[in-house]
Amino acid sequence: MSSILWQSLKGIDHPLLNLRQAISGRIERWAQKRQGQDRGVITLHSGRTYILPTSVGLVFALMTFAMLLGSMNYNNNMSFALTFILAGLGLVAMHQCQRNLVGLEIKFAGADPVFAGQAAVFRISLRNQSRKRRYQLQVYSGAQESLICDLAAGESKILSLSMPTQHRGLIHLPRFGVRSKFPFELFNSWAWLYVDLLALVYPHPATGAPRPPATIAAQGHRQHDARGEEDFAGLRTFRDGDSPHHVAWKAYARTGELLSKQFSGADTSSQWFDLASLTSNDLEVNLSILTRWILDANQLRMDYGLRLPGTEFPPSHGESHRHRCLAALALYGEKKVAAT
Repeated sequence: MSSILWQSLKGIDHPLLNLRQAISGRIERWAQKRQGQDRGVITLHSGRTYILPTSVGLVFALMTFAMLLGSMNYNNNMSFALTFILAGLGLVAMHQCQRNLVGLEIKFAGADPVFAGQAAVFRISLRNQSRKRRYQLQVYSGAQESLICDLAAGESKILSLSMPTQHRGLIHLPRFGVRSKFPFELFNSWAWLYVDLLALVYPHPATGAPRPPATIAAQGHRQHDARGEEDFAGLRTFRDGDSPHHVAWKAYARTGELLSKQFSGADTSSQWFDLASLTSNDLEVNLSILTRWILDANQLRMDYGLRLPGTEFPPSHGESHRHRCLAALALYGEKKVAAT
């Protein structure tokens, strides 16, 4: 409830909220200076985990203290016994909550490219190296949270952290945390990890884009082995994007090597997508139009090439070619934004 209230008040300019943000910023800078930049696989130790009571824990502590005062006032042995049991339960819960994170192995498991406006999903791998089960683990960054999971002894799981995107380029997540409130949610134990995680954001495909320029013949009169089917010309190594109908299955059964049938036929036509041919003064609009053309051409399995100032991708087809062209559009001008 308190987190929901905090999110609803974030946009309000209030001295108390500004004070909280200032204190949080100072604590984050202190923690980063204390820990330094993380690289590769991180194994948490007790010096890297922090712990504070939750709102439930504070109420529990006040209730236990009130019971202690009542026990002292009435000198009731049974009340004393219950008070000390509850106090001992709180101490055990605090110790167990921190130990739930110590020894946990954490590493970045990658992030797939997305289009601007979609959520970039950072995958975080958690591995339990101990012989004891770990409970209620969660990865978070600001208001974004992953699902809560348990880890058996020796088990690994990947948690996804979704971050909203608005612009193309490289979105980076400079910091994220892992936390647990097990058991009883009396305490919150967490660790901050400073790993500059990167995800690629393609330009948003334009809607209602103009038609691409007229098709032109590919230079060198290259014959497209995936479409020309007049005469069989031999076999070659299978490439990504080749049609399954052209796979030499009999040869594969004999040798175990995946080969494609190559045919000789008419010259193919290729599409050139050139940034200089677009007349809009808005660079982002032009990149969005190029993105739409590339997606449409890829869906139709057409050969297409891309020209950017200082960069040229010869006509080809397939998913790898699609990614190279879209990545070039995403990184044009080396745009890099921070996740929020």
